[in-house]
Amino acid sequence: MFLACIVALPAFAQDNAAADWPLFRGNSAQSGVAKCALPETLAKLWSFKTEDGIQGSPVIMKDTIFVGALDGNLYALDLATGKKKWAYHGVAMKAAPAVRDGAVYIGDIEGNFHCVDAASGKKRWTLATHGQIASPANFAGDKILFGSYDHHLYCVTTEGKIVWQFKTKEKIHGSPAIVDDHVLVGGCDQSLHVIDLATGNKIATITLGSHCGASVAVRGQHAYIGNMDSKFLALDWKKGEMLWRFEGKRGGAFYSSAAVTDEFVVAGSQDKHVRAWQRTTGKEVWAFATRGRVDSSPVVVGQRVIVGSLDGNLYLLDLAGGGELARFALGPIPGSPAVCSQGIAVATFGGEVHFLGKQ
Repeated sequence: MFLACIVALPAFAQDNAAADWPLFRGNSAQSGVAKCALPETLAKLWSFKTEDGIQGSPVIMKDTIFVGALDGNLYALDLATGKKKWAYHGVAMKAAPAVRDGAVYIGDIEGNFHCVDAASGKKRWTLATHGQIASPANFAGDKILFGSYDHHLYCVTTEGKIVWQFKTKEKIHGSPAIVDDHVLVGGCDQSLHVIDLATGNKIATITLGSHCGASVAVRGQHAYIGNMDSKFLALDWKKGEMLWRFEGKRGGAFYSSAAVTDEFVVAGSQDKHVRAWQRTTGKEVWAFATRGRVDSSPVVVGQRVIVGSLDGNLYLLDLAGGGELARFALGPIPGSPAVCSQGIAVATFGGEVHFLGKQ
């Protein structure tokens, strides 16, 4: 049984352009930085319960929230009310969806990549790989890119035809980033791969020192990613050089993907902290302690950082100083928030989707 618990109904703006967060990290560079502004004060407006847990992140396109769940469903929820529009049934989905031009793209644990009509929830096509797909898809023009546990990065058309495959030495968990005519992706082969978008040929391989489950964030010719050996790295991907490195304590692996602004880099860690570094120097600016692992990837909206923790809280932090501005007890949050001008969507391990907005 699917339940939508309505707490309050907000007045929603008609400007849908500001309501889009169509990808795991918001944009093709995976920066995790929103262009919209959030309401000054937030309250929980509604919750929707699935039949199993959610490990991935929701996304937002216009008036709809899309999220995949371990119960095998891809859900489309009404942004204003939380009511289910449709559910597309497959097998368990751990990846975040990606939405473009009326289609929703998502992989599943059996290695199938699905294209679903965003309006109706009907299947358009599926493409089979040979390993689990946890990697959220990204877009480059009319190309769709995603990684698989079968050690390949796939580039496919909107009709589901493979343009090229790039083989790595291990599984790919994170989402690729797109910058100009390049694709950047890290993986469990301890490398950051720089790939030519048109051909799928290797341009460069940069050693990361350990396995990577996070997605890389790119700003210009600089890339930012944490690894499983408690290290966070800033790289010049064009020169193949390390800019700076943060060495955390043992047990502080980075599953969290970074949010990157002009001044700061912000990421969570399994040492239960959210940290901000000065982007160009790597100097730690602040560290905020939670009571659980922070696998959630933070999102920056203006001067606020929104991030979940497995301690069951969604935190709003001050970007400049790391002070706590607000917290919401929602349940353990493994994924990234999705944001729009109306508010914040977030999913929990317990299988709930919550929406916070202006009451």
